[in-house]
Amino acid sequence: MARAFVGVGSNVDPADNVSKALRLLAKDMRVVAVSTVYETEPERRPDQPRYYNCVVEIETEAPAAELKRSLREIEDRLGRVRTADRYAARVIDLDLLIYDDLVTETEALTLPDPDIAKRPYVAAALAELAPALVIPGTGTTAAWLAERMPARDMRPLDDYTAALRREVLDGS
Repeated sequence: MARAFVGVGSNVDPADNVSKALRLLAKDMRVVAVSTVYETEPERRPDQPRYYNCVVEIETEAPAAELKRSLREIEDRLGRVRTADRYAARVIDLDLLIYDDLVTETEALTLPDPDIAKRPYVAAALAELAPALVIPGTGTTAAWLAERMPARDMRPLDDYTAALRREVLDGS
């Protein structure tokens, strides 16, 4: 059983789409934990709606490439349309951040995700779920990275997070 961390984000009806994505994810694999959900500014697009971002820890028997395909299928089911614009608004974004201790860089998959070190909300969420986790290939723990990143405009959504955890982890 592999331990993986998936970044989740949305700025199109984010409360609904993050919830739907996690429910679909939980159908296919075991969701172990859900980090705090943060409301954040869109990168390079201040005119867009704000994002909801979190990280989920999962256990899966699927190899990393297959897991990545499963994440894309969930995005497709929720109506994600990929464009050349990397910063376009999105219904849902599911990024495979870490898969066990795998370090790889191919056209289809880069692990660990290089954006971990660029996005404070990802580092903070990883540190919350697994502070001692060593980010593969770096020798750096999630907690160390989170402590050194500037916490840009991140607003924790505690009530939403609690409701999401009840829904996804407890099934209520």
